[in-house]
Amino acid sequence: TTECGKHFSCSTFLDQVLYKISAIIFCVLDTISCETLTEVIDNTLNPDFVRKYILDYFFEEKQNLRFDFYDVDSKSPDLSKHDFLGQMFCTLGEIVGSPASRLEKPLGGIPGKKCGTIILTAEELSNCRDSATMQFCANKLDKKDFFGKSDPFMVFYRSNEDGTFTICHKTEVVKNTLNPVWQPFTIPVRALCNGDYDRTIKVEVYDWDRDGSHDFIGDFTTSYRELARGQSQFNVYEVSHLAVPTVTLLSFSVESEFTFLDYIKGGGDHWILFHLSTGNPSQSTSLHYMNPYQLNAYAMALKAVGEIIQDYDSDKMFPALGFGAKLPPDGRVSHEFPLNGNIENPYCNGIEGILEAYHQSLKTVQLYGPTNFAPIVNHVARYAAAVQDGSQYFVLLIITDGVISDMAQTKEAIVNAAKLPMSIIIVGVGQAEFDAMVELDGDDIRISSRGKLAERDIVQFVPFRDYMDRTGNHVLSMARLAKDVLAEIPDQFISYMKSRGIKPNPAPPPYTPPGHTHHHTQI
Repeated sequence: TTECGKHFSCSTFLDQVLYKISAIIFCVLDTISCETLTEVIDNTLNPDFVRKYILDYFFEEKQNLRFDFYDVDSKSPDLSKHDFLGQMFCTLGEIVGSPASRLEKPLGGIPGKKCGTIILTAEELSNCRDSATMQFCANKLDKKDFFGKSDPFMVFYRSNEDGTFTICHKTEVVKNTLNPVWQPFTIPVRALCNGDYDRTIKVEVYDWDRDGSHDFIGDFTTSYRELARGQSQFNVYEVSHLAVPTVTLLSFSVESEFTFLDYIKGGGDHWILFHLSTGNPSQSTSLHYMNPYQLNAYAMALKAVGEIIQDYDSDKMFPALGFGAKLPPDGRVSHEFPLNGNIENPYCNGIEGILEAYHQSLKTVQLYGPTNFAPIVNHVARYAAAVQDGSQYFVLLIITDGVISDMAQTKEAIVNAAKLPMSIIIVGVGQAEFDAMVELDGDDIRISSRGKLAERDIVQFVPFRDYMDRTGNHVLSMARLAKDVLAEIPDQFISYMKSRGIKPNPAPPPYTPPGHTHHHTQI
């Protein structure tokens, strides 16, 4: 949700590319924060792209967009290897503010050439979170191929407020048959009808051709309400005026897509733990230097991330551990010791309690290498393994200077932990190289150990130095850090719950004071 509560879905198509005979075209949408590619459409001058972009819309912000079109010449991901067809700049506000939220503008970018036209439409997404799974078959379709039968596929269109249609799904092609049975597919209800159950859904049936000139077989119209009846005489559709070919709905089911907040309403516990690297806290060169006037990098990272995480914990009590230190009285080296010094009860009250325990531990322990991550990952994993019913989810926060002494063991620990209800956040402080942390993150290459890939991506790494504000505004630095550090947690959380088929607990009823009648208020 956004401040003004609006999301928009944008679709594009290109028209009148005058200087190309035929093309394999794709479009690149470039916003301030990301770059996204559409699918590739073969041999056409008028592509109608299926893939939609879902953007957060902010009335008070100028959200710049750029659309670049290319003719595919190779499999290279490098855009410079493809023929540039044209581009267009606009803002999301221009699209939304146009009549019927439909913006038509010429493409430019090639001096002296007419590059065609781009048409953009935007539609506010409804709050419907249901997904529909359905399967179709067809009977006695027209034979379109001279040497064989047809290769049929279906295209689904959602109707728009202005009476036009937008592609929302294509089935796979079933080769060489007049009686195809397509695979079941799942589509968000909002993409199918924008939550309007009576809105027209148009379905076209084609015979696939290699050169892209697909032969039209027939079409029919229906609605979500009709499809929801499931397999019945109402969902057998004639796709030809001859009334011979038919398409039949074989099955239909609906499932709600639960969100991160749906689960959070049921409560849960989160662990916060972090690493103390070597260095004398009394020396100003140490990352742990205790400046009486400002927080050090460790404390800033902990406070930035922890203050957000603690809002999702029911009792605000966190077990906080350190590792990589010699402990009093005998100087024993430990890789998992309670910051508050209490082995029986390592819990601290909120982030302020953890910061207090951190500062006290710096006065009593001697920071010492080597730095081993595996013991602390396995420590949290043991607790997560004992609670796999979805009632708890564990977030391990590691703040490190980048040095790691047990890389192989840590990778194995993370691969094993990926099966459990836990995520790992790593914040790198200082100026060291963080190549090992990037590898653990696994965004580019999924982490593996002994030939076994991690089931999920559960690690998020960010270097703290990238978020330091040049003006010395530590509040801004901490806000930027927290935003990126926590960006992947909801998806990691949802991926575990969905993979285990765990549904959220019902939200507790609102509190009603004794003697009062509860009134529902919509906000």
